[in-house]
Amino acid sequence: MDTHAAADPFAVTTEARLRELYDAPLEGAVKKVARRIEATARAWIAASPFCILSTVGSRGVHATPRGDAPGFVAVEPDGTLLIPDRRGNNRLDALRDILEDDRVSVIFLVPGAAEVLRVHGRARITADPALTARFVERGKTPTTVLVVTVTELFMQCAKSVMRSRLWDGRQRPEGLPTMGELIAAHRGDGALDPEAYDREAPERLRQTLY
Repeated sequence: MDTHAAADPFAVTTEARLRELYDAPLEGAVKKVARRIEATARAWIAASPFCILSTVGSRGVHATPRGDAPGFVAVEPDGTLLIPDRRGNNRLDALRDILEDDRVSVIFLVPGAAEVLRVHGRARITADPALTARFVERGKTPTTVLVVTVTELFMQCAKSVMRSRLWDGRQRPEGLPTMGELIAAHRGDGALDPEAYDREAPERLRQTLY
């Protein structure tokens, strides 16, 4: 057992105990998971200038920022993500992790929008000149491109960004898909009315913010 947990009489060390402390997830939170990138998710990624890439390897876990002009992450026709590796500090933490364990998670943020898109998948690193050439910026070609095959994705609600006031003073981009539209598309069962969801969202969030 972790020594920090052993010293804490209130440490939570089993899933059973964890479930005792928290309510069961709402049905909507379970059903909002999709298995592929579709039109609304494509629009969200196209509007995103910033994402956080999470990886895990023998040296631990890493969360690394990735950013450029909106749409710097390309979505292929089959839903595969292409993330150029822009110039950095050459620690290569995330890339070395992927060589050991190809599981990744990517969170896409859009300035002015309180929700975030979470994407999970399997990644590989390529130095294919045909791919790196697609991401030339200011005459600089990325050394490699991360190719992510998506296994699941879903929207995270606005609460954390609202509490942090991260985008205070920023306007939501015009035409960006709403949370209701994204969840309805990801569920794909026709059971969720996106207009009703979005209409009720402000009060629902206010009541459940803390």
